[in-house]
Amino acid sequence: MKKFDIPLYYRSPVISTIKSFRRHQDQRKKDFTPTVLDFGPVSFLIARHFGFCYGVENAIEISYRAIAENPGRRIFLLSEMIHNPEVNADLQSRGVRFIMQTDGRPIIQWEELTAEDVVLVPAFGTTVEIEQRLEAIGIRSYAYDTTCPFVEKVWNKAASIGKDRYTVIVHGKPTHEETRATFSHSRQNAPTVVVKDMNEARLLADVILDRVDRARFYDWFKNQFSDGFDVHRDLERIGVVNQTTMLASDTQAIADFLKQTMVQRFGLSDFHVSNRFAETGDTLCYATNDNQNATYGLLAVPADLIIVAGGYNSSNTSHIVELCREKLPTYLISSAAKIISSDTILHFDIEKRQEIEHSPYLPSTSPVRIMLTSGASCPDSIVEAILRKLLDFFENIRDVEEVLGAFQIHPD
Repeated sequence: MKKFDIPLYYRSPVISTIKSFRRHQDQRKKDFTPTVLDFGPVSFLIARHFGFCYGVENAIEISYRAIAENPGRRIFLLSEMIHNPEVNADLQSRGVRFIMQTDGRPIIQWEELTAEDVVLVPAFGTTVEIEQRLEAIGIRSYAYDTTCPFVEKVWNKAASIGKDRYTVIVHGKPTHEETRATFSHSRQNAPTVVVKDMNEARLLADVILDRVDRARFYDWFKNQFSDGFDVHRDLERIGVVNQTTMLASDTQAIADFLKQTMVQRFGLSDFHVSNRFAETGDTLCYATNDNQNATYGLLAVPADLIIVAGGYNSSNTSHIVELCREKLPTYLISSAAKIISSDTILHFDIEKRQEIEHSPYLPSTSPVRIMLTSGASCPDSIVEAILRKLLDFFENIRDVEEVLGAFQIHPD
C-alpha cells in the first residue's frame, strides 16, 4: 500500500512500533485480537486496527502539499478536512479557512472567492452543485481534491447501477457531508433515496410491499429523495450503497433485508433476484470493516473500561463507541487533556451530544485493564499521549521501552 508523507507530530513511536509488529506477524489481517501492553499495575489492550486510514492519510498529504505549493495565496477548505479537531486546528493555524460548517451552513460567502484562490475538497467529497459553483468562479476543484478513493468507489457503483435502471438506496446519515455528496452524485444517474437506519429501511419495505399508502413515502423520507422520485415507478429495481463510515454490519443487514423485501414483493427465485436487486457489497470500506472487526476482537477479552479517542462529530468513531458501551464503561475523548485526574475524566456523551465529567472512572482494584482504540481520523500521537497520561497515575510501572521490547521486529 502507498506510503504517505504525514507530518511527524501526527505519528507515535509507541503506536508505530505496535502496528509494525502486528502487520509483520499478521500480514493477511486475520487476527483481530488486541495487543497487550503489560506495565504491571496497569495493562493496556490496544485494538488491532485503529487510527488514520488510507483516505485520511491521502487527504492530509494533499492538504499540506497544497499549503507548501501555494505561498501567498488564499487557501480554503469547503468544510472540515476530516472529523478531527487537532488536524483541522493545525490547518487553520497555517492560514487555511473553512467556507462552510459541516452541516453546509456558510461561513464565507461564495462571492468572496476568486479564481486565484485555492479550494480543497475534503475527504468526504462534495456535491456536484458545489463543484459546478467552483468551476463557475474559475476554481479547479480537482486540483487539490482529497476525496477518499473509497467514497469515489461508492459514487462509481451508484452511477453503474443507476445506468442499469436501478434506484439507488443510500444507507447514511442524511445531513452528513459524505452522504450529501453521495446523494448528489447518485441522483445525476438514478432516482435516489437516503435511508438512515433499519427503522427507515422497514418503512421503505412497507411502501414496496404496499402495506401502506405509498404516498406516505414522501412524508417519511422528506428531503431524502431525488427530484421527481416516483414511488410507483422507482421502487421496481433497487440497489444499496453506503456512507463508508457507517457500520458495515448495519449496511449489510439493510441490504439483505431489502433484498428479501424485493423477493417477497415479486416472488422471485434466487436465480432471478438480480432482475430486481443489485449486489453492491464490494463498496464497503476496508478500513471501516477492519476497525469494526478489531473492536469486536477487543471486546472479546475482559477489561475494566474502554477509552476511545477521536472527534466528537466523527461518524466512524461514534459507531465504535456504540459497540463498546454495550459491553463496558466507555469514554470518548478528543485528547489527553480531557483526562483531568486519576479520578475525573471529561468525556463526550454521544446521546446527549455534550461533554460530561465522570468520577471515578478508574477502578480501585489492581491490576487495571484499560482498552484503547480510536477513530479513523484520529492521529496516533493522541492515542500515545492518552496512554502516557494514564501511566502517570500508577506507581512502580515497567518502563515503556522495556514493554515495547517485546514488539521489535527481528530479521529472520
